[in-house]
Order: sequence, then structure tokens, then C-alpha cells
Amino acid sequence: MNASAAVDRTLAALADPNRRRAVELLGQQPRPAGELARAMGLSPPAMSRHLKTLRLSGLVEEDHDGFDARIRIYRLKAGAMEGLKEWLEETERLWASQLLAFKAHLERDEA
Repeated sequence: MNASAAVDRTLAALADPNRRRAVELLGQQPRPAGELARAMGLSPPAMSRHLKTLRLSGLVEEDHDGFDARIRIYRLKAGAMEGLKEWLEETERLWASQLLAFKAHLERDEA
């Protein structure tokens, strides 16, 4: 998958406020799906759909509890947001360059 497609999938997954909140909670510690659902006030099926989207986007991964294979533990996937970070840095450099050029243009017009 190319970098642009990965950024698109990440942004699409994070477009939903519930998925962003899930990422925030998983940033604190790995959690079972049921615990996430309770913390967010969502039904288990709704939480499951959000977690599936996050998993398919590559942002989270799941493991099974060592004691009960039915319990899935979700955690943020290491390095999953690197592509997004790089895109944001490139975009910030572009905007900074454009704003400096615009400022220089305005200052030339004033002089």
C-alpha cells in the first residue's frame, strides 16, 4: 500500500469522534473491548464496529487474554501513525513556506 492510501485510511478511521476517543483510551493502556464500550457509553456491537475499523486501518491490534480466549485485548499498534505524522510535517512545511512567501509579497507591496 502506498503512503497516501495509508494516510487516507488513518484519517478516515480517525474522522469519527468515538474512534478518536477509543485511540485516546488505548493510548493510556491496552483494554478489553467490553471495558472500552463501558468507558465510552457504547453498546458492545457499536464498539465492535469501531474497533474493526481501527483494526482494518492498522491503528490497533488485538490479542486474546491468556486466561479466556474469548476476551480480546486491544492496544495501539506501534508505529501506526508514522505515515500520518510524516504527512502532517510535510503539510506544515508547505504551509509555513506559503505563508512566508505571502508575507514577503505583502511587505513588497507596502514598500
